[in-house]
Amino acid sequence: MPLRQFLLASSVSTIALMLGNCAAVDRLAQIGAPPALASIENPETKPGYRPVRMPLPPPEPISTNSNSLWRSGSRAFFKDQRASRVGDILTVRVNVTDRANISNQTRRQRTNSEQQGATNFFGLETLAPAAGIDPANLVNTNSTANSQGQGSVQRAETLTTNIAAVVTQVLPNGNMVIEGKQEVRVNFEIRELIVAGVIRPEDIDTANIIDSSKIAEARIAYGGRGQITDVQQPRYGQQVLDIVLPF
Repeated sequence: MPLRQFLLASSVSTIALMLGNCAAVDRLAQIGAPPALASIENPETKPGYRPVRMPLPPPEPISTNSNSLWRSGSRAFFKDQRASRVGDILTVRVNVTDRANISNQTRRQRTNSEQQGATNFFGLETLAPAAGIDPANLVNTNSTANSQGQGSVQRAETLTTNIAAVVTQVLPNGNMVIEGKQEVRVNFEIRELIVAGVIRPEDIDTANIIDSSKIAEARIAYGGRGQITDVQQPRYGQQVLDIVLPF
């Protein structure tokens, strides 16, 4: 191994070992204690939070009738109970059912044969036998190509649950940006569910529930952390080697 690659691999291994030791110290301090739940935070204070900016039409002015108890766009006589402002809460019905079955097969075969000769070539063909050359068979080439490929994909995913989300932003055209996070701890395992995206107020039903299929730019994540998840993941050293080693 060249010296440069050896030094690079050594540096990466040292950094990974230091990070692993820091994580190991934290894990050792939590032995016998359940995983801690994350604190409730304002989404705007998170490091990765960014306001959504999308191409939007100009806002339309809201027309109101004076001396009228009815409000345009309201489904209730006095007040619309659906989420409409920043900080309002609505329920997202997550229903993800994906199935994919793809099978491809390709086969290609080609055979070429070329033969050339010069039985009469300005008398020079008489000199060819002396040199051990057959004038009738000067060039003879053969080629065969054969390729075959086959691939298949089979996937089935199902996720059905409900989660409460908070309106974090109201866009100029009336659409709303929502984000919801749910953590459930069972023994020493925490399950996380995250839902985010852009919704229309018209898609929220009278029970203040919206289906996940009506969320634009939907981001749905379902996973967990804890002792079971740690066992299912490869160790830090193996992950570093999988990234660094080129073979």
